[in-house]
Amino acid sequence: MAPTPKRRRSPIGLAFIAPFGTLFALVFVVPILYAAYLSLFQDKLVGGNTFVGFANYVKLVQDPQFWDGAGRVVWFTVVQVPIMLFFAMALALALDSMRLHGARFLRVTIFLPYAVPAIVSTLMWGFLLGVKYGLFGSLNRALGTDLDPFAPGTTLISIGVMVTWAFTGFNMLIFYAALKAVPRELYEAAAIDGAGEFQIVRRIKLPALRGSLVVTIIFSIIGTFQMFNEPQILPSMVANSGVTTFYTPNLYVYNLAFTGSQQGYAAALALVMAAITIAVAYAVQIRGLRNADR
Repeated sequence: MAPTPKRRRSPIGLAFIAPFGTLFALVFVVPILYAAYLSLFQDKLVGGNTFVGFANYVKLVQDPQFWDGAGRVVWFTVVQVPIMLFFAMALALALDSMRLHGARFLRVTIFLPYAVPAIVSTLMWGFLLGVKYGLFGSLNRALGTDLDPFAPGTTLISIGVMVTWAFTGFNMLIFYAALKAVPRELYEAAAIDGAGEFQIVRRIKLPALRGSLVVTIIFSIIGTFQMFNEPQILPSMVANSGVTTFYTPNLYVYNLAFTGSQQGYAAALALVMAAITIAVAYAVQIRGLRNADR
């Protein structure tokens, strides 16, 4: 029996992936390795930059400010993400119903806030909800009330409104694209069998959104865990907002690295927060895909 000829490895495939591999290594792998290296050092007044091993990680576990910010972000995610995705799904179902006039205009209008840069969005909402020179300030003067959306107890709610306004349109487009992939003949067959609009939504459209729902949940979790722009900008616009230097983990890392000159500890915090985000997103993906296959 003749021996099986060996396959020749062509360098053409490697040449095609080389640009991506190079950029991926420079933009993703190298920064992570450098952050891991920095996390093993600590800048001390006596001795300068000193190797401390895993001391920064031990300090992190005992840091109440980090866990306060992380807990706030988790609570924000648990409340804000379902509300945002509910609105996005409802809007996608409404646009897909073909019963709305000017559906194309509405689709662009709903998506438009996502195109607004986060800094511009924060400034706009800061002026809109601010009591000093914004809409609520005018309402308070006209009605004699004392409402303040950026009081310490309601600042997180106001940030939730801002984030929901900005990202609902993006998630709506994902849901809408999933609905467009459903064959129209399936709706016609259901209608012939006597199914009403509510039954079509429940039995056909909602099951078709399971896969896209997993994607939007993962994107939303990653986005909320990275919350930075809103708490960074708001304190300079409104007084007594309750936003501290450790309001969110990303803000805490930024202040430690660029204000407190604690790059090593900031790198350890960033790596731990990245690991938590990856773990949560992966768990949601596995659970969601398992349910989607049923």
